[in-house]
Amino acid sequence: MNMKVGEARTGAAVAMIIGSCVSLQFGAAMAVHLFDDVGSWGATQLRLTIAALVLAAITRPRVLRWDRSQWRAVAAFGAVLAAMNGSFYAAIDRIPLGTAVAIEFLGPLILSAVLSRRRTDLLWVGLAFVGMMLLGVDSVLGATSLDPIGVLFALLAGLFWAGYILAGAKVSARVPGTGGLAAALVISSIVLLPMGGAAAAPAVGDWRLLALAAGTALLGSLIPYSLELSALRRLPKNVFGVLLSLEPAIAAVAGFVLLHQPIGVLPSLAIAAVIAASVGTTMSAETGTSGTDSTMTRGERRNRKKTPQRGQRAETSAEPSAAREPIGEPARTAEADVSAR
Repeated sequence: MNMKVGEARTGAAVAMIIGSCVSLQFGAAMAVHLFDDVGSWGATQLRLTIAALVLAAITRPRVLRWDRSQWRAVAAFGAVLAAMNGSFYAAIDRIPLGTAVAIEFLGPLILSAVLSRRRTDLLWVGLAFVGMMLLGVDSVLGATSLDPIGVLFALLAGLFWAGYILAGAKVSARVPGTGGLAAALVISSIVLLPMGGAAAAPAVGDWRLLALAAGTALLGSLIPYSLELSALRRLPKNVFGVLLSLEPAIAAVAGFVLLHQPIGVLPSLAIAAVIAASVGTTMSAETGTSGTDSTMTRGERRNRKKTPQRGQRAETSAEPSAAREPIGEPARTAEADVSAR
């Protein structure tokens, strides 16, 4: 009986993650329909502002109780959120959605390789770069010509995604609950005002645009956050990361269905390479935390033997346990997911 209950919980959690990925990418595809009226930066402004207002009303963060270090962490997180979302929307305004997400995934993959001591992670990043080369070849051959500025914005989004993982880990460690995220979203909407404030102004008196923007905020922020937060309570982190690795494929499907963006052979292979790299990095990270990685050097193994393992006595840190989790994995921190792309 207990086994059946566990299987049902796992199945529900898997459905939540897949639903989150679908909601996130279809929300991004919906945002594209705002670009003709308010531009990519105006759409980003509307999405983050609506998400910030809704989440702040729900969580009511106790900001007056925060100290200076907490405010610095939240402010940095908000700035990175603004840059990441703005860059991503500027990218999908110029290149196909699936391609943009595949390129963006380079950010967390490279971060994982940099923070990890596992040599295999470098191989996975190399596989992702092979995928990027396939996109380049496809563009040169003229099958799917990619706008260089769009590619640059996707790379910037990946860079800021890596920064958001680091900044989100600090917020999770220093600010309890989801109040830090709500405040960071408010800050991100303020940071975006010079780029997106004027562009978003026409939507204020247009109920059609406001409804579209609200749908984008709902599908691209609030629903994914709720689903992923619930799934994280039911799934191991490695399974969570593997499922999130499906995002480039789901983004390609969303672009095909909603935006009529064709999916060529080489782009499909490139997306598959990025997914494989993300899955490989996530699985090797789990292997590294559960035992000695076979790719470690002998010196690293000796150091690992000196480190207290799970189940052994060790000094207790004053920081929350979330701060001690590996942050180089492509799986996103739970509290940061509401604003991911």
